[in-house]
Amino acid sequence: MSEQDREPPERPVQRPAQPPQPPQPPKPPPAPQKPTRPARPARPSAVLDEAHLGDIQGAFGRIPRDRVETARPGLKARLLTLLAIVGPGIIVMVGDNDAGGVATYAQAGQNHGYSLLWVLLLLIPVLIVNQEMVVRLGAVTGVGHARLIIERFGRFWGWFSVGDLFLLNFLTLVTEFIGISLAAGYLGVSRYVVVPVAALVLIGVAASGSFRRWERAMFVFIAASLLLVPLTLMSHPQWGRAAHDFVVPGIQGGASGEAVLLIIAMVGTTVAPWQLFFQQSNVIDKRITPRFIGYERADTVIGSLVVVAGGAALIMIADYAARGTGAHGHFTDAAGVAEALGRHDPVLGVLFAVVLLDASIIGAAAVTLATSYAFGDVFNLRHSLHRRFREARKFYASYSLLVLVAAAIVLIPGAPLGLITEGVQALAGLLLPSASVFLLLLCNDPEVLGPWVNRRRLNALAALIIAVLLMLSGMLMVTTLFPAVDVTALTLWFSIALAGCLTAAAALRIARRRAPPRPVPVLPRAEKLAWRMPPLALLRPVRWSPGTRLGMTALRAYLILGALLLLVKVIRLGGA
Repeated sequence: MSEQDREPPERPVQRPAQPPQPPQPPKPPPAPQKPTRPARPARPSAVLDEAHLGDIQGAFGRIPRDRVETARPGLKARLLTLLAIVGPGIIVMVGDNDAGGVATYAQAGQNHGYSLLWVLLLLIPVLIVNQEMVVRLGAVTGVGHARLIIERFGRFWGWFSVGDLFLLNFLTLVTEFIGISLAAGYLGVSRYVVVPVAALVLIGVAASGSFRRWERAMFVFIAASLLLVPLTLMSHPQWGRAAHDFVVPGIQGGASGEAVLLIIAMVGTTVAPWQLFFQQSNVIDKRITPRFIGYERADTVIGSLVVVAGGAALIMIADYAARGTGAHGHFTDAAGVAEALGRHDPVLGVLFAVVLLDASIIGAAAVTLATSYAFGDVFNLRHSLHRRFREARKFYASYSLLVLVAAAIVLIPGAPLGLITEGVQALAGLLLPSASVFLLLLCNDPEVLGPWVNRRRLNALAALIIAVLLMLSGMLMVTTLFPAVDVTALTLWFSIALAGCLTAAAALRIARRRAPPRPVPVLPRAEKLAWRMPPLALLRPVRWSPGTRLGMTALRAYLILGALLLLVKVIRLGGA
């Protein structure tokens, strides 16, 4: 390379001289740091199974446990949260329209047409009030209904309620398999095939080890129950007549003893004791906390409307089945309704049988799970659908055993299925008062619910509902034990007694209204939403007033007497 191709060397750049910098003042010493405040220890929880803590994993969404909402969520966010929460309320309500519910509503439609639709309208507030209270109990306490009764009211009340619940739920489960057997018979499939398959499906769905899979399976069965919609439309409903009978009380054929007992049966099949135990435990198992009580209330309201709509549809369908035939007023069973519909159109009969089969499976799943939840609560076992079989063997074993034994009983030739069905009604009437009373007492216990206890207006409404349920329970027990009694006269006397009790209670309330109201802790919204019941061992014991103690003594006497009389009747019928 020539010298011309070389780049000339760079000349050094001369920088101007910088003026001298003034001396910097010395930096002040760092300010002493304030001592950090120790972190506030987490509030101890009463939750009995660690699997009940964690993310909410619903059929239609997931909510992280540590999700923080920095601002008021928008409509879309609230809808997504609702989709993740829905489940316990809808499942418990649809499960209430089980085999017994289908038969009861079908009997109302076949024997009395649309005239008893008003009963369903009155049941909406009853369902919402009762189930809303167990929603709060489940979300705030994290402890199942059975365990709370034992811990707060003693072993007698706890074991009586739990023992009665176990027996009632088992017999109810048998009636669900009776419904499956009736549906299979109409569809032309042997019950020795359908009943075992249904039992295995129930066990497989529950023991999948995933709450989300179980809930999704339940919603598949719930979707199948929507067959009621085309079935109703194909039954030529009389909408004007239905709207009238929904709001205007009446009884087609007059207020006979059979009609009064049917109304009691409609109330009993719609407001069942197992519902309280199931929804409270299912709310806990889904990991719903006080932050989401509002969404679970909406879930419960939706479920209440769904169950009433389903009951109304069954009444209208059964009315059409008997319309213009000699079957009107001569109800036999749900299979008879399917046969009557089949005479109008074979498709209608098949659809009704499928609805009966589906309703029986949903009811069986809910009733059995309510029993296994209570079993785990009482004996302090792991009892969560989030756990796999090997992690909760006794919980899943109790569920499987109940299903298999109930299915086996239905398959036994000559089994006393009629006696079992009658026993279910009587036991439901016996247990309902105690379950409702305990529910009200627990929801007024500040040790249990703290800032979430009932307010006075809710207590007044709940007390009225419980009083009516007590009256109906007593009537059901009397008519079950003494079938020859005059039901119309009995209704009159019980109504007079109820009116007298309500008047006395109102007078006592007025006399004591000057007493200072019960102090209810008022907390900021954030603290209230974070409040949970402390561990059971830290709760102060319950102190009953003299009036409450007297009422509970009377209730105990009623339960013992009713149980003894019921046992005597069962022995007599068994020996007949």
